[in-house]
Amino acid sequence: MNLKTKYLGIPLKHPLVVGSSSLTNDLDSVRELEDEGAAALVLRSLHEEEITDEQMDSFFQTDGHGESSPEAESYFPNPELALGPDEYLDHLRRVKEAVEIPVMASLCGTTTRSWVSYARQIEQAGADAVELDLYHSASDADTGAAEVEAQMIEVVREVKQGVAIPVAAKLTPLFTAFANFAGRLDAAGVDGLVVFTRFHKVDIDVVDLEVLRSLELSDSSELQLRLRAAALLSGRVNASIAISGGVHTAVDVVKATMAGASVTQLVSAILKHGPQYLRTLRAELIGWMTTYEWTSLEEMRGNMSFQRIPNPAAYERAAYRSFH
Repeated sequence: MNLKTKYLGIPLKHPLVVGSSSLTNDLDSVRELEDEGAAALVLRSLHEEEITDEQMDSFFQTDGHGESSPEAESYFPNPELALGPDEYLDHLRRVKEAVEIPVMASLCGTTTRSWVSYARQIEQAGADAVELDLYHSASDADTGAAEVEAQMIEVVREVKQGVAIPVAAKLTPLFTAFANFAGRLDAAGVDGLVVFTRFHKVDIDVVDLEVLRSLELSDSSELQLRLRAAALLSGRVNASIAISGGVHTAVDVVKATMAGASVTQLVSAILKHGPQYLRTLRAELIGWMTTYEWTSLEEMRGNMSFQRIPNPAAYERAAYRSFH
């Protein structure tokens, strides 16, 4: 059974990648993830707050870019144990020495200068690729959507010009003109598009007058919006497509592949079941493909995309029709 895939131009044995999270915070964990069969690792994001504020207080760790987390609450590092920029680069070097599988860094900056500067340092530290965590809170009433998109595209373009390693952009499909924006990122030279949709849930404590934030582990029901986004892009962009979050079963991996994804990034499933679940999931994927007589993932990739299904409108406004 051929589970091989290629992501960001990097050949992988299969599409099960460990996504950006606390799972890669120590060397014993990354070694175990490799032993259990992870195809590649994405380190947790280095945020610009950690670059500009060495104190790294808890506000910047959990609130400043909290919504950009694609997965579980434990994605957030303990503020007292969080890695500063120098420590992050050193950790990256140590992880590269500890495992043989590809190691990708993740970066969440604010200014173009910082994105490029630290992407270069990440490259020098040995990362096989860098993932740019593009996120905008939309709380600035003075900045329009076109300006936000232009800034993000400029970041991708400048980083691509500044480094030789592959560059992926992590983005939510909730942009008003998602396909257009993704296409412009692709034209700017991005090597991969990572689709995620996980955000904090916000509530109000009406007695203590506090804003309450929480983020639960994902489940397979959250895969749907990601599938639509991948199906929309498959065959229309040159960049590799990754789906982050909502993948918990072998059938979820099949769905992601049929939508057009080259890899699936897992965090919640591993947090729930342990690193050994990677081995289980891979075996179940082989079993499913054997049952339904698929010989490779490549032959099914994108076969349910907008461009290849007879009725792409099935992905569109029909979803809003009343059931009455």
